[in-house]
Amino acid sequence: MIRSLLASFLTTFTVIAAAQDGAIAPAAGFAGLRQGPAGVGWKLIQQYDHSRTYKGLIDAVSGEPISGERARPIQTQIWYPARAQGAPVTYADYVRTEASEEDFTRSTADINAFMVTRRKEVAGRIGAAQAEKVFGQRMWAVRDAASLPGTYPVVIYAPGAGGSGHEPADLGEYLASRGYVVIASRSLGARTRQIEASSDNLDAQMRDIAFLISYAKGLPYADMNRIAVVGWSWGGMANVFAAERDSRIRALVSFDGTREPEYTKQISPFLVTVPWLYIQRRAETVAELSHKGIDTSFSLLNALQYADVYQVTMNPMQHVDFSSDALRKQGPGYFDEYSRTEVEQAYHWTARYLLEFLNATLKNDASARAFLDRKPIDNGVPRHMAKIRHAAAQPGPLPTRESFAEALRRQGFGKAADLYRQLHARDPAFVLSETEINTWGYALMEKSDGLDDAIAIFKFGTSLYPDSFNLFDSLGEALENKHDTAGAIASYRRSLELNPRNTNATAHLAVLAGNQSTAASGL
Repeated sequence: MIRSLLASFLTTFTVIAAAQDGAIAPAAGFAGLRQGPAGVGWKLIQQYDHSRTYKGLIDAVSGEPISGERARPIQTQIWYPARAQGAPVTYADYVRTEASEEDFTRSTADINAFMVTRRKEVAGRIGAAQAEKVFGQRMWAVRDAASLPGTYPVVIYAPGAGGSGHEPADLGEYLASRGYVVIASRSLGARTRQIEASSDNLDAQMRDIAFLISYAKGLPYADMNRIAVVGWSWGGMANVFAAERDSRIRALVSFDGTREPEYTKQISPFLVTVPWLYIQRRAETVAELSHKGIDTSFSLLNALQYADVYQVTMNPMQHVDFSSDALRKQGPGYFDEYSRTEVEQAYHWTARYLLEFLNATLKNDASARAFLDRKPIDNGVPRHMAKIRHAAAQPGPLPTRESFAEALRRQGFGKAADLYRQLHARDPAFVLSETEINTWGYALMEKSDGLDDAIAIFKFGTSLYPDSFNLFDSLGEALENKHDTAGAIASYRRSLELNPRNTNATAHLAVLAGNQSTAASGL
């Protein structure tokens, strides 16, 4: 086994190294990022989520009936480890994808016109010469390159509100060259291209994340046992909701998100249990936050108890700086307290912390864990640029049904009453209904070795709901199956005391009484 694993490692290493042979040597990436050992492939997939509509029957602008496809468009961008032989794309190739994100039927002429307008916009901000450098920058990715063998952890990226699917292009290439598959799509509103803060638009992006996870299942190089979600701003909040609801997600990263407590208060702090890396802009005072209308009375980061939370503050960065697309296009007047060099350096370290966090959580890399545990300056981060705070997850079972069941499996189902009281005290919202306990007991009885556990659960249920005739009736059946005739008769009789019309208990008692009479007569 050891020899075969070593051989596999050497083969993969050789393939990754060979992937660079014959390829154009990549220039330094944005913000000084360097390509990893693998080449980078990039795909653009135009597909629809046919489970949802995006367009209505009538165009809200023209009033004309809408024709054509009305399902939700999910223009999907994928970066992956590849044999990147061939000409790499330019940054203009990424920007060009914006033109078709909402409408896959746009003509080449329309897309070309879009690019002319976009170039003029950027030139107006940073000058024509600099704009040409931005659009002409050679990237690392080769479109539709052959993927490397093997499977790799999946990173689903959620852009900021209204953000393009190429928003994580730099991060996507950076991660793909180091053994990750990165998938993103535009952050569309529920019905329109633009997004306003609303529960409908939040739900739309959560469902987009779920759609992309489902899509990843069909990629031959995607390891579906190792999934992370990453997002900026609005996307950095939507992915927390996704992690709350999808247990396949094993790691969570937010870039300056979750500043909308009216939404984040809806997230159960007991259901977000995966490691969370939160990288934020420079710290602001309470007065500054209040002036912006941000409610400072609640912080989801502080509310979480069962997740390892790493909170990194990048002092040179403002909110928009977490988008490399936006940062590329900032004019000289944008940079005041910190220079462009310092802000881009902070972006570089943001990408590095993202990589190390993913390596630690998805690849179980001990050196990456050590990186997170050190002070930033000890990792080479310039002094005063960043600080990190780690809040370790609280040990012990969570106040959830799944965690309760897991703890009982380890401690014994006879501990149900005591453990339930502890969890309920920890979170009063954790309540098991009479029906839920009854169903649980029968599910245990169906297991070949679950009868004793079922009896323990029914007994726990009768202690929690002492007036439940149904739970006593169920306990009677379990004891009867255990051949505990005396115990079964006592449970059925208690059930009848609580509900004299319980015909099931009456019938079973008649059988048990008859059996007792037969046994007593020696027949």
